[in-house]
Amino acid sequence: MTNRHCFAKAVTAAVLAALFAATPAEPQGRSRRAPAAHSQPRSDLVRLRARVEGALDAAHAQKAYWGVLIADARTGQTLFELNPERAFVPASNTKLFTTALAMAALGPDYHFRTTVESRGALDPDGRLHSDLSLVGRGDPDLSNRKFPYEGKVERDGPADNVFEELADAVVAKGVKEIDGDIVGDDSYFAYDPYPASWTVGDLYFSFGAPVSAIAVNDNTLAIEVKPGEREGAPALLTIDPWAGYETFGHEITTGPIGSKPQFEVVRQPGPYPTLLRGSIPLGAEPAKLALAMQDPAEYAAHLLKRLLEARGVRITGQARAQHALLPPNAVSPAPPGDPVSAPADSVVLAEHLSPPLLELVRLLNKISQNLHAELLLRAVARGKTGVGSTEAGLKVEQEFLKSIGIADGEVLLADGSGLSGNNLVTPRATVSLLRWVVQQPWGDAYVLTLPVAGQDGTLETRMKGTAAAGHVRGKTGALEHVRAISGFATTLGGERLVFAMFGNNNPQSGHDASATLDAIAVAMVEEIGAPPRAKARPKAGKHP
Repeated sequence: MTNRHCFAKAVTAAVLAALFAATPAEPQGRSRRAPAAHSQPRSDLVRLRARVEGALDAAHAQKAYWGVLIADARTGQTLFELNPERAFVPASNTKLFTTALAMAALGPDYHFRTTVESRGALDPDGRLHSDLSLVGRGDPDLSNRKFPYEGKVERDGPADNVFEELADAVVAKGVKEIDGDIVGDDSYFAYDPYPASWTVGDLYFSFGAPVSAIAVNDNTLAIEVKPGEREGAPALLTIDPWAGYETFGHEITTGPIGSKPQFEVVRQPGPYPTLLRGSIPLGAEPAKLALAMQDPAEYAAHLLKRLLEARGVRITGQARAQHALLPPNAVSPAPPGDPVSAPADSVVLAEHLSPPLLELVRLLNKISQNLHAELLLRAVARGKTGVGSTEAGLKVEQEFLKSIGIADGEVLLADGSGLSGNNLVTPRATVSLLRWVVQQPWGDAYVLTLPVAGQDGTLETRMKGTAAAGHVRGKTGALEHVRAISGFATTLGGERLVFAMFGNNNPQSGHDASATLDAIAVAMVEEIGAPPRAKARPKAGKHP
């Protein structure tokens, strides 16, 4: 689903503040033409329009539906528009709305808290007379990533390192025996693992991982497949993180030398609803796959139980999950006050704090992480309404959009990540959101969370070697027949821009649609603010 110049990483917040000075949001006008600053159209905008029309007249772009709005970042003046008030499926541009909401509601320094708790007493001999609960509150990064994100995703050791640290802390408290179960408690959010409009085919894979207040390694199993010792032998699978039991079926064989690896995922009845099957050639390098977990809270409980037992803790009970089966419009039974505090009769034996929200948003926007966006939406909902559900989050988000001047009907969202094809936004609403963002105290830092053309994140390989490389920061979006990019740019002529571009209903390849948007981005960087071009002089001897 994801500028050394004015927008380089080294640019300070002070410089960014100068680039995007706070200005009132532009009115929701209905004009379909850029306002003329002079009696004659600006030559740079005339050239831009010609190049945009050329890009959209290409054979691969003619059947698609396009929306573009480019505005001056300081004044909000429209410089180019095409269908700015029409509705488009935004794909992962939805994350711009979700992350802006989270930054506004929670603040850039917000930390998620995960605890290991018990309501029982610990004997002097180390026996705990109670269940031991791993209580999740929506931390997106129980995955041992390195922060801050610096151009690529890196891990600081095994994916389950956070759980290793929690187990160590429990043992350090003197726990030697647990007379009860190990519980993965994700009841901080209502049990609603999939937004209603996600498609079944998305739910197998990491980009469609279930939403849970306990997020283990992005609720994804990393699978390494190695060929067996002879053709026809079963392949060898390694699963990370490993909780001691398999959650999916697999039928993968070793194929002939020189054959192509083939894998597919299907649904099947029975205890393992996901079946991974296929073949890997004899002697081939290991193949790396990723499958979504079935129940992250239950898997987390098994993982913690295995790690505690590996440290010598005797456990009499089982590993299990605890979900909150609240209807989406229910009133939460949680008492008022600090929403992340343990109940009064609980003893916290271990805790883990996430990096600050700003760093989580940076990773989310750079790599376009779907699960993380869904978690932020529910965390805001839990904090504002007491109910951590998708529906509650979307209601809070609509109120937020109204409060910043975006009219009803401009944004219709069905999830927080953009995986749903039911989301609709207009280019004008997207630009209005981005102009509001840069007026906030955290706005300059937020701009730096967006991928940089030709350099990192989901834009790392796009617009390389063009004038837009290093000059465009934008959030990308991609679904079947949908491509999008919205963000900020600095032109070669020194103009600072905010833009939103969408391509829907494109029957051609996604690469072609992205190339069309990239061509428009390059054109705006090269043309807007550029001086008039001198007319070519007639060659000698050609005068009348």
